[in-house]
Amino acid sequence: MVVPAFTLLALAQATADTPAKLPDGVRAMIEAAIAAGDAKTIETVIRLARDTHPFAGGEIDEIQQRWRLRLAESEAARKREREQALASAGMFDNWKGQVELGASRSTGKSSYLGFFGSVAFNREGLRWRHKLDGRAEVQKGRNVLNTERYVASWQPNYKWGPRIYAYGLAQFESDRIQGYDGRYTLSGGLGYAVLTGDKARLDFEGGPAFRHVDAISVDAESSLAARASINFRWAVTPTLEIKQTSALYFEEGESSANALTAIDAKLLGPLKARLSYDVRYEDRIGNSGGSIDTLGRATLVYSF
Repeated sequence: MVVPAFTLLALAQATADTPAKLPDGVRAMIEAAIAAGDAKTIETVIRLARDTHPFAGGEIDEIQQRWRLRLAESEAARKREREQALASAGMFDNWKGQVELGASRSTGKSSYLGFFGSVAFNREGLRWRHKLDGRAEVQKGRNVLNTERYVASWQPNYKWGPRIYAYGLAQFESDRIQGYDGRYTLSGGLGYAVLTGDKARLDFEGGPAFRHVDAISVDAESSLAARASINFRWAVTPTLEIKQTSALYFEEGESSANALTAIDAKLLGPLKARLSYDVRYEDRIGNSGGSIDTLGRATLVYSF
């Protein structure tokens, strides 16, 4: 029997229009990757399946869409659970902290003993974030400039969204080398998170400030200032992190600034080694000109 030519053409067209079925082995490989839960692996397996079986693209698209839908639903559920947990947390819940310690000893013509210690607490709530910090730096000895510097601060933040927030700041400082027994700062303003990822975060803050200084060589004074600050954190690797915090105060005819850069390297569990470089600038307290102090440290940090 002779098959008409138009019938052969119709069969060929129907075969071409019928999508190829994805082999069971390839489908099982994709499902195994999805069950493992690693997003990068899943995307890689799906891309390889699409390259090797282009005529089964429709079926692969359906599998990928179902996975992405389940992933979005799972992430939304985790977000709701986290928000509910934060909303129901008590005042003393969800606090995290760290202790930083370091010491130095020198003997000989210039002998001294130095100590540095700090403690920090952070609480993340649904709308409120609290930061408490305290630092002490003492150095005493022969033929060296004795140093005593103390800083304590509290900064509450009210989060209006994932990026913008309002902040408040109450801070006390004491540094006789810079010419004051006590400097008190009250500030408030707005903050904006430029980066909000798990690996990197960058915050800008700005607002007015009120400062009162109990100076050593001149009368106490109070003044209004403008405050700007930058906070940056970058997790370079799972074991290496870079941090930088800085603040600048503008006052009439005077200004002050500080910047602290630190590199943290994980050692064992919650224990880290830290290399830091602290820069402080003062143009006030009876000084004839601006002064810059720098200090490098190597310390140990314990997180809890």
